[in-house]
Amino acid sequence: MQGNLNTQKITDIVDHNYVSASVLYYFGIYFYNYSEKTLEQVCLEKGLNTSLVIKELEKSTRCDEDIELTAFPIDLILEYLRHTHYVFIKRKLPYITQLIESFEPDDHRYNGIAKDLKLVFPMFVEDFIHHIYMEEDTLFTYIRMLCRCALGKENVTKIYQKMEKHSLHKYAVEHEEHDDEMRGIRKITDNYKTSPSDPLHIRVVYAELQALEQELVTHARVENEILFPKALMLEQDVKKTIKSKITLN
Repeated sequence: MQGNLNTQKITDIVDHNYVSASVLYYFGIYFYNYSEKTLEQVCLEKGLNTSLVIKELEKSTRCDEDIELTAFPIDLILEYLRHTHYVFIKRKLPYITQLIESFEPDDHRYNGIAKDLKLVFPMFVEDFIHHIYMEEDTLFTYIRMLCRCALGKENVTKIYQKMEKHSLHKYAVEHEEHDDEMRGIRKITDNYKTSPSDPLHIRVVYAELQALEQELVTHARVENEILFPKALMLEQDVKKTIKSKITLN
C-alpha cells in the first residue's frame, strides 16, 4: 500500500489493491458508495478508528501459498476443511453476492454481464452451499467414525453397518465430477478478463471471482489428493480390524 492512506480517496485505495474492497466491506464501507471521499472522511462519518482500518488495509494481500497438509493427521485435515467451508459460507460468498447485486453499470455495454451474473451467481451459491452441507453431513461424519473406530472409540457393529452403506471410492469419483463449479461464471466473464478502462466495480467483481475459483481449486486439491487417499487407507485398516475381530469371535 502506497502513500498516506488516510488522505487517499476510497476509489484510489481500491484501484491500487482490489483486496482492499473486501477489507473495507467488513468495516461496513462499500467502496462504490464513498468513492470520492477520503478514508479519513469515511471513518469519521462512520465512527471508525482510522488507524485500525489502515492497519487492516496494510495487511490486505492475497495469500497464495499452498498449506502443506500431507503430514497432518486426518482429523486435523477435516478441521481445516470445515474451517474453509465456514469462511466460504460466512464471509466470501456473502461479500461477492453483495458486490454483484450492487453493480448497476453506467455504461450499457456492461448491462448483459451484470444481468447474467445476478442470475447465475446466486444459483452457484445455492448449489455450492448444498454441496458443502451434504459433504459435512455424510462424508466428513463417516470419516470421523472411521477415526474413532481406529482408536477403539466406536462400536464395531455400528461402523460395519456404515461401511456397508458408504463407499469412499464412490465419494471420490463424485467429488471430482463436481469440482468445476465455476465453469459457467468463467464463460460469462470471459475468464475474468478486464482492462484498465473497465469500471472499477467490475474489475473488483472479476478479481474476487477469480480469487474464489483459485481458492476452490486449492480446496478441491486438498480433498482429492490428501483427504481421500488418507481416508481410503484408514477405511482399509478399519476393515482389517473388523475382520480380525470377527475371526477371533
